Amino acid sequence: MFDRLKKKWKLKSNFQVVIILFIFSITGSAALYVRKAVFDLAGITDATSLWIKVPLYIITVVPAYQILFLLFASLLGQFRFAWEFEKKTFSRFIPKKK
Repeated sequence: MFDRLKKKWKLKSNFQVVIILFIFSITGSAALYVRKAVFDLAGITDATSLWIKVPLYIITVVPAYQILFLLFASLLGQFRFAWEFEKKTFSRFIPKKK
């Protein structure tokens, strides 16, 4: 598994793969803490309609995840990987010219 990830992500060591997987995991957890804080601040409860919760969740978590991913990657010395990963991810949302 590590060799496949190293090749796909163009990494040099198994340790780098472990660091990046760690970054993904702490980013996901941190983004959920941001969501909880925003929902608490906005007064969103279990009784709130899904028509309100789902869009607010998307508006909150997606940007928070991207920012936190870059932040944690920078702190752990993997900014270059994170920046290239972000560019590749967002390029999928931009229509290609014919």
